[in-house]
Amino acid sequence: MTETDPGATAGRHFTGTVNHFEDFEIGRRFSHHWGRTIEAAEAIGFATEHLLHEPALFNRVYARHLGYDDIVVSGEMVFSVVLGLSVEDLSESGGPFLGADNIRFHHPVHPGDTLFAVSEVMSRRESRSRPDYGVVEWETTAHNHDGCPVLSFRRTNLVGRRAAGAAE
Repeated sequence: MTETDPGATAGRHFTGTVNHFEDFEIGRRFSHHWGRTIEAAEAIGFATEHLLHEPALFNRVYARHLGYDDIVVSGEMVFSVVLGLSVEDLSESGGPFLGADNIRFHHPVHPGDTLFAVSEVMSRRESRSRPDYGVVEWETTAHNHDGCPVLSFRRTNLVGRRAAGAAE
């Protein structure tokens, strides 16, 4: 898949549906419909605002000296963008973010890259302390516009349950 490929967003459809705990069957996959292009100015701004002092994040000459094609987008920004891509499908029904594990950066992200994400339900259980919620864990993988994997992680949230007797 390339950035000029009209099929780059194939299979990514806005449903307008808020998913609840009951919707997250183990093995269900979500192709998050939004992609996100990261521009140089915002990557440098993010590094500056978050006091990330690695020169490869804002100095092209240095990044190229290290063998990169351009500056590198910080991992923190890549993680934030990808997590944001998944919210509409996975956690929009509310409930606290409980954490992320097994965060792996597979390939550098550079300005101009467009990121896409897919998530799969790995586990789910009812919450013992909060009966209106369940606990769901997903594995999310992000790739750039060329289909190259750039990030993967597991995250866990409390997810709201459908109210008893509510219309589906």
